Amino acid sequence: MAGDDETIIGNSNLGERLGKLRKSESVYLHHGRRRTRVIERIVIGRARECDIVVTDKLASRHHAEVQKIRNAYYITDCSSTNGVLVNGKRIEPGTYVRLRATDTITIGRTELRFVVG
Repeated sequence: MAGDDETIIGNSNLGERLGKLRKSESVYLHHGRRRTRVIERIVIGRARECDIVVTDKLASRHHAEVQKIRNAYYITDCSSTNGVLVNGKRIEPGTYVRLRATDTITIGRTELRFVVG
């Protein structure tokens, strides 16, 4: 029977490494009364096959994409007609802009909030 000082967390190399791991945080895009969890990649637009369907006539069929690259999340404008705003600033199509907790994304007249937690 192992004593209290022989736990995996307390004294082993594996325990030390496990203790240093950060718990993964959940990441969501809030839009209206909905929220969509972002795991690896989310496509936003008017098309039915998008992960987040925006019913805004100013949105393109495939307007923007949010994706996880390493341990951060980025948004890119998929060459939309009316552009993508992050916190009120237009991003250039094809560039990747890092998202931070509580950033506001505007697509047409639709606002989405990037939420970590």
